[in-house]
Amino acid sequence: MATPQFLSSFQYSDSLTVVAISFCTAIVCEAISWLLIYRTNSYKSLKSSIDKAAKKLETMKTDQNPSKLSTKKSKTKKIDRVETSLKESSRDLSLFKFKSGAVVALVLIVVFGFLNSLFEGKVVAKLPFKPIGIVMKMSHRGLKGDDSTDCSMVFLYFLCSISIRTNLQKFLGFSPPRGAAGAGLFPMPDPKTN
Repeated sequence: MATPQFLSSFQYSDSLTVVAISFCTAIVCEAISWLLIYRTNSYKSLKSSIDKAAKKLETMKTDQNPSKLSTKKSKTKKIDRVETSLKESSRDLSLFKFKSGAVVALVLIVVFGFLNSLFEGKVVAKLPFKPIGIVMKMSHRGLKGDDSTDCSMVFLYFLCSISIRTNLQKFLGFSPPRGAAGAGLFPMPDPKTN
């Protein structure tokens, strides 16, 4: 137990502990995702079909040859078929990732509970600015006192989790395929439905 005593005398020990735990959690979550998703043949085939459909759609949309009205209609139908195929593949990929998401969520809940009990009511960092309303409620959650530049574990862990996990996914090549980008939280609206 010499290491925790050494770290407790260090000025940024709590902050670095939260960042390190967040980094380790991101690695564990990506390892779980790799085991349950990324290494499977069905994921690889879905990803390649999405990539192919996205490239095909992109070339079809950029190829603007002035032609007759009948070929323009057939081209529009082909584009619609490729878009439908791309949407279905993206939906299948999202459903495929869902089972891993449940396990990852369980890991994150356990780690968050552990960190919450470890740093309850403790200031882990100082913000270099005075946050606005809703951000201040999150950054000062569970802390006593009126100093709005005090940062709780919740806020620091939230920021670290988002940034570290996203960058780790990009580094490991686990980011979603190009064509599936619209299948996120706020997908682009379909102009044809208006």
